[in-house]
Amino acid sequence: MSINNPLLEKSTCPNQAPAFDKIKTEHYLPAIEEGIKRARANIDAIKNNKDAPTFENTIIALETASEDLGQAASIFYNQLSAMGGDDLHAIAMQIGPINAAFSNDIMLDAQLFARVKAVYDQREDLDLKTEEDTLLDDTYRGFVRSGALLDDKAKTRFREISKEMSTLSPAFMQNTIKSAEAFELLIENVDDLSGLPESARESAAHAAAEKAKEDKKYEGKWLFTLDYPSFGPFMQYADNRELREKIWRAFASRAWKDEYDNSDNIKRIVSLRKERAALLGFDTHAHYVLEERMAKTPQTVNDFLEKLKTTYKPAAIKDLETLKAFAKDECGLEDLKPWDVGYYSEKLKQKLFEFTSEDFRPYLQLDKVLDGCFKHFEKLFSLSFEQCETYTTPPPPQGGGNKYPVWHKDVKVFEVYDTSSRHFVGTLYGDFHPRTGKNQGAWMTSYRDQGLFRGHVERPVIAIVCNFTKPTGTRPSLLTHGEVTTLYHEMGHAVHGLLSNVTYRAHAGNSVLWDFVELPSQLQENWCYEKEVLDTFAAHYNTGDKLPAELIEKLRQAKNFMAGWAGLRQMGLSLLDMAWHTHKHPEDIDDIAEFEDEAIKDTTLFPRLAGPTSSSFGHIFAGGYSAGYYSYKWAEVLEADTFELFEEKGLYNQEVAQSYKNNILTRGGSEKPDVLYKRFRGRDADPDALLRREGLL
Repeated sequence: MSINNPLLEKSTCPNQAPAFDKIKTEHYLPAIEEGIKRARANIDAIKNNKDAPTFENTIIALETASEDLGQAASIFYNQLSAMGGDDLHAIAMQIGPINAAFSNDIMLDAQLFARVKAVYDQREDLDLKTEEDTLLDDTYRGFVRSGALLDDKAKTRFREISKEMSTLSPAFMQNTIKSAEAFELLIENVDDLSGLPESARESAAHAAAEKAKEDKKYEGKWLFTLDYPSFGPFMQYADNRELREKIWRAFASRAWKDEYDNSDNIKRIVSLRKERAALLGFDTHAHYVLEERMAKTPQTVNDFLEKLKTTYKPAAIKDLETLKAFAKDECGLEDLKPWDVGYYSEKLKQKLFEFTSEDFRPYLQLDKVLDGCFKHFEKLFSLSFEQCETYTTPPPPQGGGNKYPVWHKDVKVFEVYDTSSRHFVGTLYGDFHPRTGKNQGAWMTSYRDQGLFRGHVERPVIAIVCNFTKPTGTRPSLLTHGEVTTLYHEMGHAVHGLLSNVTYRAHAGNSVLWDFVELPSQLQENWCYEKEVLDTFAAHYNTGDKLPAELIEKLRQAKNFMAGWAGLRQMGLSLLDMAWHTHKHPEDIDDIAEFEDEAIKDTTLFPRLAGPTSSSFGHIFAGGYSAGYYSYKWAEVLEADTFELFEEKGLYNQEVAQSYKNNILTRGGSEKPDVLYKRFRGRDADPDALLRREGLL
């Protein structure tokens, strides 16, 4: 079985990238089971080694013991997010408990932990390099935080919790996807499209035409969904208030009081997290999580959020009052509702700055934006991105050059090189458009991190996955400026992974403390407002005309429009996250909507008129942001402070860029982030940098 399983064989694809053309659904579970079998053999060899424990025979051996399993699992979970589907989700419900059991077998093994502890206890005498010392400390702490010091009864309960939790997050994610996909706004009357730009109409017509191939009811109509490229423009531009309310309520009520209701999943997730934390000696899940964050304690996080809230809330109230007055004076609307905010804020922005978001779309063709993004990273970090041929089914095409199998025909592949040395940096996949089963939003992920793999330090295999506006029969994929910033954001993560230059994959790229991970991504968004950058790619898809300079200047002037409103929303999400994960008795929470209303009452300026945010809050219930959503704002402080240095010295100043690259991006998690940041900046971050940028100081 294992010999013929492409998930376990050494890949013959360039850079040992996954053989997507050969991988089938039936390969995943056997690969995980065989990967565990191989890993157990490696672990047994470590435990039964008669030599005294050393850094090499215990810590490094542990780091590399589960390579085959890790390879198979990373491919599976990445495909679960990018492709989805009932088959993969069914497998996830099987794989989750198997992986959890194996992980517990390792981390709760007293004999294995004894060897780790023996090395840890002599660390002062080992003359370790910084990265080695970090790996040793991380390994020891990982065992302790995974229950190694618990008694047998507590270990048994810890196992039970891990097993149950392994299925809850995939179930939450699947419910959110299914609930969103169950909604369709099918428009028959052209009058109901009033206000919508031609790009949104054409995309909706194209979506309906695609569905009409299988169901005649879609013929000649316009289809809008809860995918953001469809939902977002509708909320901004549709004149039909009743339809705006309908689609807004559907979006806000995903996985709430329907057949995909996530209420029980949420209550169970937070209860189990709290119980696990208590077993390990922590007051709450937040205390457990934040021990391994820059913030360290819930009190630090709450103080940070409270300080920002005192600035954002009055600014948000002012934003809303201005919007209400505008809607009343200009349009006669007496009672502004949540489904009106996007619509009237777009109209107010048009009045104040004399442009619309749609004015940019004809100038922002995805292929050209992507090319400009690559040129940006070439100027900044001396990287080149060379597109490769792709295929979806074997055998690969014949001829010269590197060719990569991909998981979907829309996926693009690029090989990344250092322009000065021509050294190979890594492989980058780009998956840009929505499809059935795919998670919403945008993210960067890794199919293999840089670092030690099968005896050699290998280069990484990275992917960015987005949901940008699809091309139609007459138009290429045209982006909003917001989608451009999303691309630069995810490419910031990707370059963090690609430039990693460490020994151990546990430290590679984005493997940093969670409230540091958004610095490289959010920093890149700043360049999207600079004329020097926009001029490299922003050209009309029909005429080739450059984006007008006056339009760029208006964009810059409008950068902080509704900044208070947006900031308060982030405070609400962050406080909601902390409320769920600092609750002393989450098992007593009965109604998740009532709990949420109380948690965020000081950050909401409207009553709740649909489902609670929690029911689809995948970041904290199906992602890695539990007790960590604050990190977006935490990292914004760091990146605002960083970009001030680029503004001072020059957008592409090589002294600053190389210092940032060498001290932050290449080092991953090999040292503590506060040490890395101070080495780059020469000081700690200025906490006021963010509010200065937003014009709120």
